Amino acid sequence: MSRIRPLPPELINQIAAGEVIERPSSVVKELVENSLDAGAGRVEVDIELGGARLIRVRDDGDGIAADDLPLAVASHATSKIGSFDDLEHVASMGFRGEALASMASVGRFAMTSRLRGADNAFRIEVDSGRMQDVRPAQHPQGTSVELRDLFYNVPARRKFLRAERTEFAHIDDLLKSLALARGGVEFRLSHNGKSVRVWKAARDEAAMLLRVAEMLGENFPQQSLRIDHASAGMRLSGWVGLPTASRPQADAQYFYVNGRLVRDRIVAHAVRQAYADVLFHGRHPAFVLYLELDPVGVDVNVHPAKSEVRFREQRLVHDFLFRTLHEALAETRAGQQAAVEAPAWPAAAGVASTVVQEVNRQVSNWPASASQSRLRLGVRDEPLVEYATLLGEPMAEQRSIVQQPLPAADDSEAPPLGYAIAQLKTIYILAENAHGLVLIDMHAAHERITYEKLKAGRACSNLRSQMLLVPLSVPVSAKEAAAAEEHGDALADWGLELSRSGPSAVVVRRIPALLEGADVAELTRSVLGELAQHGSSRQLQELENELLSSMACHGSVRAGRRLTVPEMNALLREMEATERSGQCNHGRPTWVQLGMTELDKLFLRGR
Repeated sequence: MSRIRPLPPELINQIAAGEVIERPSSVVKELVENSLDAGAGRVEVDIELGGARLIRVRDDGDGIAADDLPLAVASHATSKIGSFDDLEHVASMGFRGEALASMASVGRFAMTSRLRGADNAFRIEVDSGRMQDVRPAQHPQGTSVELRDLFYNVPARRKFLRAERTEFAHIDDLLKSLALARGGVEFRLSHNGKSVRVWKAARDEAAMLLRVAEMLGENFPQQSLRIDHASAGMRLSGWVGLPTASRPQADAQYFYVNGRLVRDRIVAHAVRQAYADVLFHGRHPAFVLYLELDPVGVDVNVHPAKSEVRFREQRLVHDFLFRTLHEALAETRAGQQAAVEAPAWPAAAGVASTVVQEVNRQVSNWPASASQSRLRLGVRDEPLVEYATLLGEPMAEQRSIVQQPLPAADDSEAPPLGYAIAQLKTIYILAENAHGLVLIDMHAAHERITYEKLKAGRACSNLRSQMLLVPLSVPVSAKEAAAAEEHGDALADWGLELSRSGPSAVVVRRIPALLEGADVAELTRSVLGELAQHGSSRQLQELENELLSSMACHGSVRAGRRLTVPEMNALLREMEATERSGQCNHGRPTWVQLGMTELDKLFLRGR
């Protein structure tokens, strides 16, 4: 080997560029974040040939003094931090001081800036690390940065650039995420001299929601829930999509920590668990969420591109996110969206009154035996008896809850799901409400109702466990064995009793009775793996929920069963009172609203 020697500054910057500048969108990210840190109210991004020929970012921020321009393109020179204490309280988007130096080493770089309140602007140019003198220039208040011919002096890196359309698509997606992070800033994007995006500054929540709708689809506001909850020194706000508005891929998920877009496994796991009971298999929720917490509680200095963070209290953050989203989704009821978001119908009040009168008239003509019958809706005894043997005596009360007569409809006013009109092919219920026509999948709806009651029965009963005839030794990793030792009491509450038997082994003595027949070794490793990685595990509860879901499916009214009008109306009232009743246990929608506007379009009325 040759002798050890220091690297030249140009090579150091090019090595750093390999970490910071992956493609043209990486350049745009660093420059726009600098503009936001400078207090810009307007940011303009001009691109040519997908960024390979030109990347220009202009802003109206505070600007840079003439004497500071050479330092701005020097390695690890910054105005954003000055001490270790500042590093622990980073509130800016950028702070490393290496991005501009990296750009100047892999392209033809120029920066022009005018300090706020200054009479003149100044410009500096750097070509392949060779810096020119600062000279006067014309420029309004703010800063413009240009990078031409990206990677022209590093041919190997230039070969990795994709097609022009692909690279511009990455820039477009990046700017969308930054526009969602800073609603009060105006963003403009042009490509090859043509304006592509213009996002005006959002001054209030309604304007911000319009910007969100432009990014995630015009139907997202109607298919989402507003979140704003604070606890334990943290605040979570934004919008989460309803389970029935899920997507086949995770391309509409934006999570910000103190204004910074991040991809974090703790966050992803918490969101996935919150949707576990309502999302269709293989689907992904859409959301725009903002987490605010003390900068001391999050380390942003763990990734060169600042796309990852590390929470100091990972379990606390995970539990806060899960509880907030889980409770918000649990509060959804079938009919709520129709009552709030359906287009107004001028004759709604009159129609509702007519429906009430008609239902009253029909009910008064029914035989007493029909109106007073016990509406069990096909609930079977077998799964409930089996469930009672696992939970013990308290389940006897739960059986009466599941099988008791459903409440009669309150005809004093039109409820959200309206009143039943008919049954279609013994599968769907047709109902009329103030907004138009409601279609209900009766099996999916009753399955959710039964499932929630079974879960409530389990929650208020003492969960039984079953002792293994022969204790089972399970080999695990040392980290998982430590998790078993740390969380032994919590696992015992769920009926899983195990103890550490060595550096990398545990012994299982009891399992939940509901999970009899499960692969004990695989179950143990799965639970301990989650505990070791996330500090918490819902594996046992999710497995039990799967079993209860199966029981609810078999114990619910089946397609092909003809219901009377009182039975159908009773089912609608139960839906309105049941948590998560907008979708069944498998994530499928239980009801659909067809408003009068949609129905009029089908028949070309008003044309």
